[in-house]
Amino acid sequence: MSATRYTYLGPEGTFTEAALRTLPEAATRELVPMVSVPAALDAVRNGEAAAALVPIENSVEGGVTATLDELASGEPLMIYREVLLPIAFALLVRPGTKLSEVKTVTGHPVAQPQVRNWLAANLPHALWESAASNADGARLVQEGRFDAAFAGEFAAATYALVPLVTEIHDAENAETRFVLVGRPARPSAPTGADKTSVVIWLGDDHPGALLELLQEFAVRGVNLMLIQSRPTGAGIGNYCFAVDAEGHISDRRVGEALMGLKRICPQVRFLGSYPRAGVATEDVRALRRGTSDREFTAASDWLTRCLDGRA
Repeated sequence: MSATRYTYLGPEGTFTEAALRTLPEAATRELVPMVSVPAALDAVRNGEAAAALVPIENSVEGGVTATLDELASGEPLMIYREVLLPIAFALLVRPGTKLSEVKTVTGHPVAQPQVRNWLAANLPHALWESAASNADGARLVQEGRFDAAFAGEFAAATYALVPLVTEIHDAENAETRFVLVGRPARPSAPTGADKTSVVIWLGDDHPGALLELLQEFAVRGVNLMLIQSRPTGAGIGNYCFAVDAEGHISDRRVGEALMGLKRICPQVRFLGSYPRAGVATEDVRALRRGTSDREFTAASDWLTRCLDGRA
């Protein structure tokens, strides 16, 4: 395995590359762009790279399905870190192009909902066609296949383009969450401001099936930050659920919730416990009464005394 190589959703000039370069260790790694999320993650699976950075969630569009599906299938991988990156688009064109001359535009499918209103107001008749990534869209504009691309302003120089309009976004404070993914290993030590990700499969479809899963978290005071259903491919009505929960697997409340899920679900895939991006320990909400490790331990000790006749 190449311990010094990180892959990412390419080509050069993507928001994913920008997010990767915010990590301190990126300065000492070989950063290799890949054509797709599956390709970036497969490089980790087959030992060509130590880790991959891929987008997993957008504050406007929600979960990135290509990443969620890839993490839920195939050889297991694990999330070790997350990165939050503010997102604003620039309309990149070849030098000399005027806004009135833009008839075709491109960008990543996740970008379209984030600029839909701007497009309707400024380029109502322009035809949109999706690209593999925003930077790939910029490359297609450079080659003359489209008039303009929505991408990061920083991608303009890479593809000999110019930003015709900048700071384009329909939603203020839009951001995308990226995750650094590697091969499974022991999770990093808890920080007090952590997140745990899992994928859960329903045993069978019956009234209250999803509620039963959610109750495993709720009765232990574990707050959920994301839950998204994804089809399993086994037919209509067969779903798994990608879940992000507050806390670390070593926290008693989280660990016991995962054990509860393992008892009632045909499959639970642990995707990692890792520090939450942009959240300090002192910013984490106080735990509900009865959900701290100390209280779980006290309850366990009480049960032991009952069994020993010492209650």
